[in-house]
Amino acid sequence: MAERLRINVVTLFPESIAAFLGASIPARAAAAGLVEYRLVQLRQFTHDRHQTVDDYAYGGGAGMVLRPEPFFEAVASLGPPAGPVVLLSARGRRFGHDDAVRLSLAKEVTLLCGHYKDVDQRVADHLATDEVSLGDFVLSGGEPAAICVIDAVVRLLPGALGDHESASGDSHYDGLLSPPSWTRPPEYRGWEVPAVLRSGDHAAIAAWRRAEAERLTAERRPDLWAAYRELHDGPDGPH
Repeated sequence: MAERLRINVVTLFPESIAAFLGASIPARAAAAGLVEYRLVQLRQFTHDRHQTVDDYAYGGGAGMVLRPEPFFEAVASLGPPAGPVVLLSARGRRFGHDDAVRLSLAKEVTLLCGHYKDVDQRVADHLATDEVSLGDFVLSGGEPAAICVIDAVVRLLPGALGDHESASGDSHYDGLLSPPSWTRPPEYRGWEVPAVLRSGDHAAIAAWRRAEAERLTAERRPDLWAAYRELHDGPDGPH
């Protein structure tokens, strides 16, 4: 059996993440011994009676900045790091499927959740090994991003979904968006399931799904389509 993945989350709001970890695939994966979660309250690593975690920014400007000391002490309390330390940040590079795969293969992953205006840059420079963002938008804190990262990683653990095919048919698994899905009834309000999916012809179904995946990727994500074509055809076109 593969070694259990340990995921640590350093946060001001562990309760917001605990509810997610107690349901669906993240909960089942933990119950099966595939993953262990540790939620660390950042305020436990403050040293004043008000448990102050933030302060004004040097140089001025609106908003408060999370101090470095609690983050460094919180991570130190977890023991010697055995894997990536990831700061969730709007300033980070975009998190993608390849990142989820890489983290799923680690022994341990530590996620650092910012809040307020920003996190002291020394956390990014000298504590985190990665700084990632979900996309080109700003969240109130790192907790929603941490939940998304956890879900993307845990569902890739062998046995988390019950069968490999569940993950292999997902969007981004092979560089394409996934084809659309239908279920019963075969006709609803005049809208019918494509006949090929009801044909029982597995080769035809596979070809249809591949064509639909390629069509949707080309239409909706030309960036992914260009990368996919270059990977499979090379920069000079098909060989």
